[in-house]
Amino acid sequence: MSDSDALDLRGLKCPLPVMRTRKHLRDLAIGARLRIETTDPLAAIDIPHFCLEDGHRLVSSQPIEGGHSFVIEKA
Repeated sequence: MSDSDALDLRGLKCPLPVMRTRKHLRDLAIGARLRIETTDPLAAIDIPHFCLEDGHRLVSSQPIEGGHSFVIEKA
């Protein structure tokens, strides 16, 4: 995964992590993967829900120091 496929969303509060993720995914090709990092505790609920609603595949979801990391595959 290249640096352009990573999005640092640490410090942002709901709903900004989902909004920024959605905006970033628009510019990626279908099947591309995006890694995001968040510090918003609600992201652990919001990001999986966003993926389900928009049809993207949540490849991984794991806690990291101070937050959460996700890998999303664009549908």
